[in-house]
Amino acid sequence: MSLAIFDLDNTLIGGDSDYLWGEFLCDEGLISDRHAFEKMNEYFYRQYELGLLDIYAWAEFSFKILTQYSIKELEVLRHNFMVQKIEPILLDKAQDCINSHKENGDTVLVITASNTFVTSPIVQRYGIENLLATKPEIKSGRYTGKVSGIPCFQSGKIDNLMPWMAKNSETLEGSSFYSDSHNDLPLLELVDHPVVINADKILTSEAKKKGWLNLDWR
Repeated sequence: MSLAIFDLDNTLIGGDSDYLWGEFLCDEGLISDRHAFEKMNEYFYRQYELGLLDIYAWAEFSFKILTQYSIKELEVLRHNFMVQKIEPILLDKAQDCINSHKENGDTVLVITASNTFVTSPIVQRYGIENLLATKPEIKSGRYTGKVSGIPCFQSGKIDNLMPWMAKNSETLEGSSFYSDSHNDLPLLELVDHPVVINADKILTSEAKKKGWLNLDWR
């Protein structure tokens, strides 16, 4: 039994959940200046693709909407978001891989830079219990718009993973990590079995150099 770690966006799903959440908010008429919002949403996504994302600037932009509604109101929005934006991009091959690891007795974990509010129901939909993600801070039952703890991005994924493994008596012996993004190279280089899924150009190049398995789940 080993640890099987999965990235989420463009790995387990055929798109980026945070970016799509922004699209959903615009479609629902919840953004006053749609043009400005879409421009920033696109900007942060491109910065992520380039490996240049300022995770705290992104969080300030992304978490702002969470501060404007109660938890119950947000949960209704999130349910509709799942139906409209996420269900159509769930991947059968991703589910098959998850099921295979579970049947093997492996511990399955999703580790993603996207925030816990958006990602937790997606992870649950795949039947995965363990999630490490960037956490929006909550105080007095409301989101504050700030990040709680270390953002789960680039080397921050390792910073979050290590205490989680210690708490859950897990190790990296025999471990696997599935990802599409060169932002995840620090963790891909740490596990025993790195696997790239529908990888970006930079990660595809690195995978070829290192002889890593490269799969297409689309």
